Amino acid sequence: MEDILMQCHERLDEKAIGLMIFLCAILGLQQIAIKAAAADMAPVLQMVVRSGLAAFFVGAYLRTKGLGLLPSAGKVRAGLAAGILFSLEFLCVGEGLRLTSASHMVTTLYTAPAFAALGLHFLLPEERLKSIQWCGMGLAFCGIVIAFFDFSGSSTSPSSIFLGDLLGLCGGMAWGATTVVIRTKLSETPPAQTLFIQLMTCCCVLFPWAIAVDGLNFSMTNIVWASLMFQIFIVCVFGMMLWFWLLTVYPASQLGALCFITPIFGVVFGFLLLDESIEPRFIAGVILVLAGITIVSSWGWIELRLKNIRILKSFKGNKQP
Repeated sequence: MEDILMQCHERLDEKAIGLMIFLCAILGLQQIAIKAAAADMAPVLQMVVRSGLAAFFVGAYLRTKGLGLLPSAGKVRAGLAAGILFSLEFLCVGEGLRLTSASHMVTTLYTAPAFAALGLHFLLPEERLKSIQWCGMGLAFCGIVIAFFDFSGSSTSPSSIFLGDLLGLCGGMAWGATTVVIRTKLSETPPAQTLFIQLMTCCCVLFPWAIAVDGLNFSMTNIVWASLMFQIFIVCVFGMMLWFWLLTVYPASQLGALCFITPIFGVVFGFLLLDESIEPRFIAGVILVLAGITIVSSWGWIELRLKNIRILKSFKGNKQP
């Protein structure tokens, strides 16, 4: 029995794969929900409302577990740094969605794992990139260039789309930097505490921006209610808690590899729900980006699998008479 349990912890089972696909669909739908409600409530204001309310529920969860709301005294600065980067990420997402499509945004935003791997390469010896991973970085960069300059079929000016895509890329950089801070400074902090300080900081940082830019003008239509409820309860509370639970049970590298299907969901949902066009050049760019990021972030796991396959083939060969 112990061997079976250990095996379950060492590789993904059907339950984990199913939950990860469901989680990726939720995350892919997030940008669509924000974009759909943008006409009635500015995206940045949506971030403020959803972050504040989600922080309340995450805080309530922490209190029921008998935990403090904030990281330990020595980790508060790192928590605030992660929160500021988290805020910058969603500021870029909110403003970028005014200019570009949701499918473009979800693709550029999910370059974050590559930026995280690049940052960790210089900070942690055990995270140094190998030659094949640098090739993956180059592949992802080529995909970004191809996807960035696909403006066909859009009524928005190419300069606006480019700026929106650039903001999405900056959001990916901020997300990657957040991962580096958490990995190097907050790895021993309970994940819910990290999430709480990120959400609270995001609410406090983006609220003045929302007032200055939009003056808190909004209309609480049905689509706004639906978008906010989805973002608060499904994405921030349920989705993040599910992700943290999966990280405690299954290997992070294998879970991370499955995360790269999120942009595919984003592109498909954008096409189905927002009538966003999907052009061949953009699809080619997305494929290159996903392939490159997969190589960068999952090469250790891929290398291990290839090694196990070679060992298995060698074992079978030795057994033959």
